[in-house]
Amino acid sequence: MRLSRRTFCATASASWLAAAPPSDRVNLGLIGAGGRGTYVMTVFQRDSNLEVGAVCDVYEPHLERGMSTAAKAQAGKQPKPYRNYKQLLDDKSIQAVLIASPEHWHHRMVLDALAAGKDVYIEKPLCQTPEQGVELVEAERRSKNIVQVGMQRRSYDLYHEARKVIAEGTLGNVHMVRSWWLNNYLAPSTTKLDGPLDWAQWQGPAAKKTAPDPDRFRNWRFYSDYAGGIVADQGAHVYDGIHLLMNASYPLTVVAAANRPHKANVDTPESVVVTAEYPEDFIGVFSINYAAMRYKSRNDQLNQLDGDKARLDIGREEFKVFPQGDEDKASIHKTSAKGFGYATDLHVMNFLECVRTRRPPTAPMRLGFQACLVIQMANLSLRQGRRMRWDDRARKVVAG
Repeated sequence: MRLSRRTFCATASASWLAAAPPSDRVNLGLIGAGGRGTYVMTVFQRDSNLEVGAVCDVYEPHLERGMSTAAKAQAGKQPKPYRNYKQLLDDKSIQAVLIASPEHWHHRMVLDALAAGKDVYIEKPLCQTPEQGVELVEAERRSKNIVQVGMQRRSYDLYHEARKVIAEGTLGNVHMVRSWWLNNYLAPSTTKLDGPLDWAQWQGPAAKKTAPDPDRFRNWRFYSDYAGGIVADQGAHVYDGIHLLMNASYPLTVVAAANRPHKANVDTPESVVVTAEYPEDFIGVFSINYAAMRYKSRNDQLNQLDGDKARLDIGREEFKVFPQGDEDKASIHKTSAKGFGYATDLHVMNFLECVRTRRPPTAPMRLGFQACLVIQMANLSLRQGRRMRWDDRARKVVAG
């Protein structure tokens, strides 16, 4: 298969560390210097012609860590510190932003970044509601800016190889994809603040305002005020992978079932089953159980594509094809040369190349919305106790 430059598979001949012409220099601003944001920032810094020019966070320890981490990788040159993201967006020296804030801020920050003329790398899930997603897709359509949603499977060589196997008809007709993700987060955890936090600014657009709460700050992914729960956090990755492999469009209907939450204080469940029906004549089933035993990361997630000629199993590090009649022995076995972690490198590389060439990235806003829409419909199904349908013409979710 001939790969375009925008796919940025691991076999790409261009070196990640090769210096770009001075005109291609990128000055990056980081909004949200938590663990994920700071890590992805260091991946950006592997590009020798990129500089982190600004870091913003409302939690002082995160801001300090982000600043010092950035400075270490650029010969001690300190980025500008900001405690309000709008001030960073007003900085004319910043060309692109990495947004790694909590999910409830994604919608507003992306809209403001586009209005400020910045290219955007936004962590997933893209947004909290279908209405926000529709607005973001329309904003991207009107904009000339590059937007990459942080769904790294879109740039992962392993997934591109598996997609080729499927497209060649090796599996035959695939009418069901089964996926699961297993972990455990039920053990009590001590949460505390290690420094000043601007709580009012951190809550921002959250529907419900609460008193300062270290657990909400540390575990925001599991509170519906700020996110869609663990099913959204991990499900956006899984369903995007399914969409990529199956060349799928928006879902027709989604229904979900779940246990009650067993993690103290939170209001989102850790054990959920989601079933999505697609116009491409297949069903995508995703089961997440964060009350299971802990697995090694290479074994904690799997997607199984059930064809009438063969089954394809694809996880983080490898995929295997098991043909009909000999399902105990893989006829095709591919292992990622550099592992799943390199998928983030590839995704960042793709974004930066698109910033420089103005070509479309591998994970634009519409694909980011498509992935999180499935989970948003699942959460609506859980709340309403019925199946939800996507009305593509009206661009909204309805009961049905």
